[in-house]
Amino acid sequence: MAQGSDNSDTSYTKSPSPGNKQGSTDDVRKVMRREKNRIAAQKSRMRQTQKADSLHLESENLEKENAALRKEVKRLTEEAKYLSTVLSNHEPLCTGLSGASTEILYGAHHGAFHQHISVPHYPL
Repeated sequence: MAQGSDNSDTSYTKSPSPGNKQGSTDDVRKVMRREKNRIAAQKSRMRQTQKADSLHLESENLEKENAALRKEVKRLTEEAKYLSTVLSNHEPLCTGLSGASTEILYGAHHGAFHQHISVPHYPL
């Protein structure tokens, strides 16, 4: 055991004598068991601290990723609004579109951005 350990453990033990071998062996086992338990507890606390540190870092990384994704969603939403405005402004000027083809573009869900449409690219 390390110095500065609990010395009260040895205050009740008798000095080893030939007739007291069993008691001495039990004391050694008890000291060894306590030392082994102390080391196991120390390792457990270290693992617990490492796990908490790891979770903290993961949390910080996920918060950064979440902020970046929210920023991207905002940018894409603004871009979709802009493109919708550009398309709305272009429709009256476009000779290639007729009433039937706007139904193909928009379908029954006019304004829904989740639909996939194929529109020829016209330079602005």
